[in-house]
Amino acid sequence: MKKILIIEDDELIAELERDYLEASGFEVEIDLNGDSGLKQIMAGGYDALILDVMLPGKNGFDVCREVRKELNLPVIMITARKEDVDKIRGLGLGADDYMVKPFSPAEMVARVKSHIQIHERLLGEKVEMENQSVTIRDLTIFPKERRVYLAGTEVTLTNKEFELLLLLIENPNIVFSKDTLFDRIWGMDAAGNTATVTVHINRLREKIEKDPASPRFIETVWGAGYRFKVN
Repeated sequence: MKKILIIEDDELIAELERDYLEASGFEVEIDLNGDSGLKQIMAGGYDALILDVMLPGKNGFDVCREVRKELNLPVIMITARKEDVDKIRGLGLGADDYMVKPFSPAEMVARVKSHIQIHERLLGEKVEMENQSVTIRDLTIFPKERRVYLAGTEVTLTNKEFELLLLLIENPNIVFSKDTLFDRIWGMDAAGNTATVTVHINRLREKIEKDPASPRFIETVWGAGYRFKVN
């Protein structure tokens, strides 16, 4: 049985979400606070997170940022705010989906099921990739050997360029903000700023894209960040 955590300060909404999810065969727990909810999800054992944006304690954006540093599971953010900037911000922090209140509980359940299935498929592909190679169009990467080939010709990457490329490939179609990429690759205590992410993305494009000005692989999502495009 898949286990879902709902972090939502409106108890009535949280209970409605729980009832629909439980009716669909999920095990569900609720936390009404951002701080305690973050501790609960970080303790592990959950297959997906349904996360409200406006919360007492840490807000949903901060919770999502912390979760993405440690955990790889579907995160669906929910809010009453309809502004596109909030959606872009949530997706840029690593959320898999974004729903605006009021929404259909049945649609929420369908999205949870879909994201869990996608996540499990990608995890299986990641394990396979770690054991051998992965090829996307004419780009092939060997994670263990840390080697990359474009159309059969080896491409020389620096350590940070390789780590950045590997992170993006391991999370296809997921948008990463510059802040998230900087934290994941360079570490929170690293000297410098997120401008180095842009520099490394541009260098990667020069090495793996036939036309860096019109990239096929590393796509810019304006106002949000970057993602590795697989289709």
